[in-house]
Amino acid sequence: MSDAEAGTTPETGTHSRSGGHGGEGGAADRRRSDVLRRVGLLVLGVNLVLAAAKGAVWYLTGSLAVGGEAVNSLADAVYSVVVLGGLYLTTQPPDFEHPHGHERIEPFVSLVVALGVFLAAGVVARNALGALLSGDVAVSGGAPAIAVLAMTAVVKFGLYRYVLGVAQRRRSPALRATALDNRNDILAAGAALLGVLGAAAGHPWLDPAAALLVAAAIAYTGVEIVRDNVTYLVGRAPPEDLRAQIVRRALDHPDVEGAHDVIAHYVGPEVDVSLHIEVAGERTLNEAHDIETAVMEAIRELPEVDDVFVHVDPKELGEWKDDPDVDRLASDAGGTEGGSNAESRSSSDPGRG
Repeated sequence: MSDAEAGTTPETGTHSRSGGHGGEGGAADRRRSDVLRRVGLLVLGVNLVLAAAKGAVWYLTGSLAVGGEAVNSLADAVYSVVVLGGLYLTTQPPDFEHPHGHERIEPFVSLVVALGVFLAAGVVARNALGALLSGDVAVSGGAPAIAVLAMTAVVKFGLYRYVLGVAQRRRSPALRATALDNRNDILAAGAALLGVLGAAAGHPWLDPAAALLVAAAIAYTGVEIVRDNVTYLVGRAPPEDLRAQIVRRALDHPDVEGAHDVIAHYVGPEVDVSLHIEVAGERTLNEAHDIETAVMEAIRELPEVDDVFVHVDPKELGEWKDDPDVDRLASDAGGTEGGSNAESRSSSDPGRG
């Protein structure tokens, strides 16, 4: 994030651009950086251990389902290294060439993760299809395969819950992508386990069939990762409830009569906001600046928001206008002291419909 900057323009309004939050914000960024890297190292270590265990069982039993799981864990370990490198870059402080920081790199890191996921799915599917088409399926399976797959499901469930919690608290797309992959690894391990059990019961074709299910689960993870992170890259609007909170915080100021042209969109994993607020024209420039600053800081308190740009429209310039989207969002936010956009205008000027 960048350091806070603020400027004013006569009469027509004020403009503010926010970024970092001083020393406190710098400390928070360092804490976020430490947490993300620690989680990344944990995920890498777990995936390496699981890849080694599954690889050993695959070598001993010849189970294609376990082999597919070994490839899956190896791919997880490889992209964990990519994630660690990406997290290192995204948590670097702002510099001259990147005044807003490096957080926007993170969605690209997630797409690299997705690419590795798709590659792993292709390898597993190819091996399974080859075995099914050739009919050359000989599986000993047994207790080692069952044990390693059951252990995988348990470990991945714990890792999924932990990583998802950190990703939500720290607003990290890369960790969310990792959490989704761990969630689908639970399903993949379950499918592989069913295949091993079926093969042990005298139906060896169930083993490569389960490997195909594993491949499908891996590929679906890649689709989810791409879908989530394209949202960040194309500047999509945030969820409706967050936009309603933004509008409400602007209208809650007692000197704000209304708002319009409220635009919120993702810039990387964070949200930038710009809006016009309507203020009585007799306010002095200093008063208008104080109102603008208060609105900006109120919106910046939302953890998802990074930069806030506020323009003040005095009534006398005729720039006040109805904005149905703002009225709808204000209503969605629930009733508070400020009232809705239309109510604020009508209370200050009964002649406005």
